[in-house]
Amino acid sequence: MKVLFSFFCLVLSVNVVVSQNSPDCRTAIPVCADTPYLGTADGLGDIEDFDPEVITETGCLEKGSVSSANIEHNTSWFVFRAGTDGEVGFDIEALSDTAEWDFAVYGPDVDCAAISDGTAQPIRCNYEVNETSYTGVGVNPENGQEGMPNLTQSLNTYDEWLEVQEGELYYILINNFSTNFDGDSEAFELTFKGSSVDADQDTALDCTLRDEFLGLDIFACEDDEDITLSALRSPAGPDITNVTWTVDYEDDGVIDATLASGATETELIVTTDLTSSGRYYVEITSSFGTYTDNILITIFTIPALEDVIVLNSNLSNNPDQNNIRVVVEDERGNGSYEYAINDGEFQTDPEFYDIPPGVNTITINDLNGCGTSEPYEFLMVGYPKFFTPNGDGINDTWNVLGIETIEDPYVFIFDRYGKLLKQLDGTSTWDGTYLGKQMPASDYWFKFESGEQEDGIIIAKPLQTHFTLKR
Repeated sequence: MKVLFSFFCLVLSVNVVVSQNSPDCRTAIPVCADTPYLGTADGLGDIEDFDPEVITETGCLEKGSVSSANIEHNTSWFVFRAGTDGEVGFDIEALSDTAEWDFAVYGPDVDCAAISDGTAQPIRCNYEVNETSYTGVGVNPENGQEGMPNLTQSLNTYDEWLEVQEGELYYILINNFSTNFDGDSEAFELTFKGSSVDADQDTALDCTLRDEFLGLDIFACEDDEDITLSALRSPAGPDITNVTWTVDYEDDGVIDATLASGATETELIVTTDLTSSGRYYVEITSSFGTYTDNILITIFTIPALEDVIVLNSNLSNNPDQNNIRVVVEDERGNGSYEYAINDGEFQTDPEFYDIPPGVNTITINDLNGCGTSEPYEFLMVGYPKFFTPNGDGINDTWNVLGIETIEDPYVFIFDRYGKLLKQLDGTSTWDGTYLGKQMPASDYWFKFESGEQEDGIIIAKPLQTHFTLKR
């Protein structure tokens, strides 16, 4: 799911930012390179970013041999956007003796859904060992060790520099693997560095991302954990005299409702049901001024079939195929799906070609991770191009499949010399005999006629083509 980035900071006299912990990827804290961040890690959060029964490894981070030692132990998530091209790294300094800090960097331009399902693997990954208080990307400031790709038991706690391009988005997972017996949160300091940071720490990472305090647009699934929007993550911090929350459910530029207003309305809980989809706005008044932001929240559910549109049927001469287009119920038109016919391979293209005539199934999978539908049955009206009347109960008779749905259907079957062998309607079939005798394996011709209403007049729809009898 695409997710919420959250932010709240208090600038201290020593020019260090105290950052609110965000243990979920969907609430990753936007950060900049202009100052170090004092962080803590004290829990797993509301969302399992890595299902311990499914994802047991991401880069160098592993579930471990202890059942409770999952990838997520005491986690913090950060996100940054490159402001310039160049070299970026960071130091994670342990501020306690008991913490063991691991990290993984994901990017560029991946989202939390791809991270949590294992599709996106970290591009940098390493962990602190007892001989040093530092881990990170670049060069260890404590012992001068240069970063290199992680190797088990390499005892090098640093990975290689990141070469970033302007506008790229990266996630950082910082995890305290320590069992933390005293139950208290553990502290660390995150500092960015590198040639682009040395050149200009105010532009190396895009600080405007940090000002988008409600975060980037959220794509969530119905019945996920509720989403908390926080006014306390704005540059005003806790200095608030009034907060007003509004929503535009259609995202058409028209405010539909005021949801809350007042000095104490610092948080808005958005439930994850389909009616909650919309663009949410906040206006914060403080002694520093007025701050505004907005975020689009879209809730998805298990996809449902709206229609199967027949593009072509082999009952028409051009083309001689049964082709369809699948339509999903999607009021906003911003869903992302893949489709499978008759339990085959999934594809993102909603159009399928040369579908067999008769009853078929279509299954729809939501690419936002919100589930897969049960198979839907649909009828493809068309004729089989062969049949095998050998008494095995499979393809023993022939007629246009789905003919009972056609108005005034008639089928006339001929041999290759034009002799009429059988006339069929919506209830009868041909068993491959004529006057009680089995006809030989060969191609046979048929003429298909039906009627359709056009402006109140029945119009005949004729077709003449052939099929094969196999023995």
